[in-house]
Amino acid sequence: MSTPPPTPATPVTALARRFRVEVNMGTAETPDWQVCPGVVGFGFTAEPNIEDATEYDSDGWTGNTKTAQEWEATVTFNRKVTADATAFSPVHEKIRKAWLGAYGTASEIHLRWYDRNGLPEAYEGHAIPAWEPQNDEATDLDQIEVTFTGNGPLLDIENPGTGGTTTFAAKSLTSKKAS
Repeated sequence: MSTPPPTPATPVTALARRFRVEVNMGTAETPDWQVCPGVVGFGFTAEPNIEDATEYDSDGWTGNTKTAQEWEATVTFNRKVTADATAFSPVHEKIRKAWLGAYGTASEIHLRWYDRNGLPEAYEGHAIPAWEPQNDEATDLDQIEVTFTGNGPLLDIENPGTGGTTTFAAKSLTSKKAS
């Protein structure tokens, strides 16, 4: 009697929360990638610019040519503060400071996002943030939605994740007053 062939694993649906968002807190030469803490929503697009390329010789069929592409990522997060409420998350502050009153390269955030489970979907780019508080009721959490408008290419990168979990480290929020 022969052994039946193994049953293939039933595919499962990927979860939206599989993406990890990180911001480069260092420089281009010495990157220091830190997790954007408190993410509760994330999405991105990379829309092509398509121009009509129809010619007389096409027998009435239209033609199109992709001439450019733009990208955007939207991240919603719960604002994080130190336990003594004396400092915000340094990652959140870097984004906020790039949004308000910064110009040129100072107004850009170098960010990346990738599948935290190690799947191959991973991207990196520079973007200009737009910061928008979401809640205003007394019982609401302090939640921010940031729209990152790409400035330059969105790079398809090798996933830097190992499939493990990374948790928000409170030590990165330690106030300068506390030692």
